[in-house]
Amino acid sequence: MQSVKVVVTGPFNAGKTTFIKSVSEITVLSTERQISDVSNEGTGETTVAMDFGRITISDDVVLYLFGTPGQERFSFMWETLSEGMLGFVLLVDTTSEESIADAASMIRFFKEMSDVPFVVAANKVAADDLEALRALRGSLEIEESVPLLPVDAREKDSVKAVLLGLLYRILESMG
Repeated sequence: MQSVKVVVTGPFNAGKTTFIKSVSEITVLSTERQISDVSNEGTGETTVAMDFGRITISDDVVLYLFGTPGQERFSFMWETLSEGMLGFVLLVDTTSEESIADAASMIRFFKEMSDVPFVVAANKVAADDLEALRALRGSLEIEESVPLLPVDAREKDSVKAVLLGLLYRILESMG
């Protein structure tokens, strides 16, 4: 059995915990805590260390999902969680300009940490909204070769499609 470490990262409130919970076949280990920062009022909780889940892709492949905190003040965890990853998903809330700006800097951070394949998952956008996806690609300054995949982080099949997209990129990079 081949195990694959995948990091699920993205800005604060992009949907990382929801993404992992919607697809994990085990109870997700989550380190969410109540938010004490009044500037983030209304969201309730945030991940302070990591989320952990697992999904079996086939008899031969298991993905271990490590979700990062989204706030830059926890960037020491980004570095720790990125060790040994074979790829990462960057999740971004397409309805938030702040999320998009933070996502651009997170892409740079993770690309500097490790030269592994990644995909960008656009949360909260319709799959057929090509204009929004094109605008997001431009805002994030990602190459055309990087898959930009619409996702509904609440929907298991949508999340699986993103993870399979990443897995294909990982396999291509090994071949």
